[in-house]
Amino acid sequence: MKRLILAAIFCGMMGSLYAEQINTDTIKRDTTIRKKHVRVRIGAGGDTTSVSFGKKIRAAAKPKSGFSFGLTFTNLHLGFATLLDNGSFTLSPANDFLDYRQIKTSNVGFDLLKIGYRFNDNFKLSLAGGFDWTLIRLKKNINIVPDVPTLTYVPATVNYSKNRFSSNYLVLPLSFDIRTREYKDGKRFHFVFGPEAGFLIDGMQKQISDEYGKKKNFNDFHFTRFEYGGFARIAYGDLGIYAKYYFNDMFENSPAQKGLKNFNFGLVLGF
Repeated sequence: MKRLILAAIFCGMMGSLYAEQINTDTIKRDTTIRKKHVRVRIGAGGDTTSVSFGKKIRAAAKPKSGFSFGLTFTNLHLGFATLLDNGSFTLSPANDFLDYRQIKTSNVGFDLLKIGYRFNDNFKLSLAGGFDWTLIRLKKNINIVPDVPTLTYVPATVNYSKNRFSSNYLVLPLSFDIRTREYKDGKRFHFVFGPEAGFLIDGMQKQISDEYGKKKNFNDFHFTRFEYGGFARIAYGDLGIYAKYYFNDMFENSPAQKGLKNFNFGLVLGF
């Protein structure tokens, strides 16, 4: 995952440089030049002389509506992942083996590709493509068994200093971005919401122990192959908060985990 994130950051930087060049050219085309005058009257009564002082200033034209498309590195979200067991934050006995450390159970993701249409300065619709990880830090020393009919675990014979159970999805969020006017500091409020679909890339269990060192086991582990849900973000400038909830179950073809869903919340960077 680290290599993928580094590659994504590199692509995002290249996309940002390209976007900056386009924006610079656009500003050059759309910038208007006007002359600002200061008129001073000298004299008294009807005998006055007017003297004008002026300088040329550049005023950027208001952004126009239209399509946008390109590489990006935005919507970097870092938050907590929470499991909801049929609406409860407490796991049922059937799911107790997934008991986790909340402070170390996280949700990480970002967008790499975005296409959008800006209707006006206050509303934009966009479809993005990116990646999303749910990283569950398990409390128990267990091994999740791959390639079995249902989600199954066995007790481990060693003590793990780290036992992380995670999923990775390709996500497609559709964003409705409502923006306020731009304030004096050049920032504005964003109210963003919409649906999101995800396609499973892989699942993984990463473990660290004194006996075996670091090991990783990749498998789908019955994570649902297609997820769908909704999200909401509130931001000022480039910093905000987000919440994301998936309507379908985290696992498929595993009746004991029916009703186990995923809820994420945290900070989001980059708008």
